[in-house]
Amino acid sequence: MAPELPQQAIGALALALVAIPALVVSDYRQYRPGRYLFKPAAALAFLWLALAMGATESRYGLWILAGLLCSSAGDVLLMPDNRHSFLAGLVAFLCGHLCYAAAFTSSHYTPTWLLVNGAAALMLLVLSLRWLLPHLDAAMKGPVVLYTAVITGMLVSAGLRATQPGAGLILAGAWGFAFSDLAVARQRFVHPARANGLWGTPLYFVSQLLLAASVAVVQS
Repeated sequence: MAPELPQQAIGALALALVAIPALVVSDYRQYRPGRYLFKPAAALAFLWLALAMGATESRYGLWILAGLLCSSAGDVLLMPDNRHSFLAGLVAFLCGHLCYAAAFTSSHYTPTWLLVNGAAALMLLVLSLRWLLPHLDAAMKGPVVLYTAVITGMLVSAGLRATQPGAGLILAGAWGFAFSDLAVARQRFVHPARANGLWGTPLYFVSQLLLAASVAVVQS
């Protein structure tokens, strides 16, 4: 029999179920008040879930909580549509990825899984940069390359947990987060379109919820 979810976790998931679709609709209809209301609400949902699942009770949980806090700051910073806020948001998310990488670090790992996951991460890095670099101006190339390299490091570190408790939540959350960034990059640099948010936004928030939920399983 599956363990019963804490009431606070149910509340966090209920908030997510309302806020995420409302945010997607608001962005698609370019309704700015809805975006400013529902994006922080969706970020609050993954923070609330992590706390409800015991994020403060383990080293892993504290690093995940730190990453979620950085990500929520990035969400707020990306709401204004200008370069300065975008760069500030990029820094916040970069710090979030570093926190996740610290959380995933483990001395107990399977080399084969680490190799497979690392090779996939490096392939994503190469393909992403080949796709993005022609669309970037000189000022953005450095920050984007650095950010992409940090994401790759986060994905590689997730492979350290591939055979441990919570591996499914960790790998799905880490890879989902990375792929959701492709929607942001496409919107910002390649082809702005309402469709980018239709898949990128739900994927991002679901990925964060998965990482938040993983703190209940990983106790190291």
